[in-house]
Amino acid sequence: MKAAEAQSLRIEIGPNEAVSGLVMQPLQPRACYVFAHGAGAGMTHASMETVAADLAKRGIATLRYQFPYMEKGSKRPDPPTVAHAAVRAAVAEAGRSFASLPLIAGGRSFGGRMTSQAQALSPLPGVRGLAFLGFPLHPAGKPSSDRAKHLADVKIPMLFLQGTRDTLAELRLLEPVMNGLGSRATLHLLDGADHSFHVLKSSGRNDREVMDEALDAFAAWVDGIVG
Repeated sequence: MKAAEAQSLRIEIGPNEAVSGLVMQPLQPRACYVFAHGAGAGMTHASMETVAADLAKRGIATLRYQFPYMEKGSKRPDPPTVAHAAVRAAVAEAGRSFASLPLIAGGRSFGGRMTSQAQALSPLPGVRGLAFLGFPLHPAGKPSSDRAKHLADVKIPMLFLQGTRDTLAELRLLEPVMNGLGSRATLHLLDGADHSFHVLKSSGRNDREVMDEALDAFAAWVDGIVG
């Protein structure tokens, strides 16, 4: 496989269901990120493409995949049991495709939360840590930390890359959650960024710079937990 060139695959979830996936592998990867999309956009969205390509430049392979609802063209996210099954199938596929590499799982928003729920219910085989690109702590305008309760059952390291303007994760609620998780949780705040890691022109920097900061932090965290 050529460096940083995406290749498609099918991921079997059950006897009668499969979803699409995309693998991007650098020449000498040191880990693989099993990367789920958010609720409103699938694995081919420009932001997903950017993360996969930029992680490849940092020596981290990725396996992106669709949730069943997105595969079918629906706008209604799958119920948790269906989403968890997709997460487990994708992790299993990554384990076969990258048998010699440590695995990191997670994703953007909804995809990251479904991954953490799956891990909390039963550890994902081969997964050494979870990484969230905008963990959705609560719906916009409905501040609460209820969505974080299951994180207490996740016993592996977790990285939270969060914008300080994220309306789905108010810092006054997020920071106590991080404190409660102790050393398992690493919080990296992206100053001025929203839930999608966009920044205002008045911030003095651009989205590209924010993404570089986020993925540099991601790569450094991966090195810290996989050696």
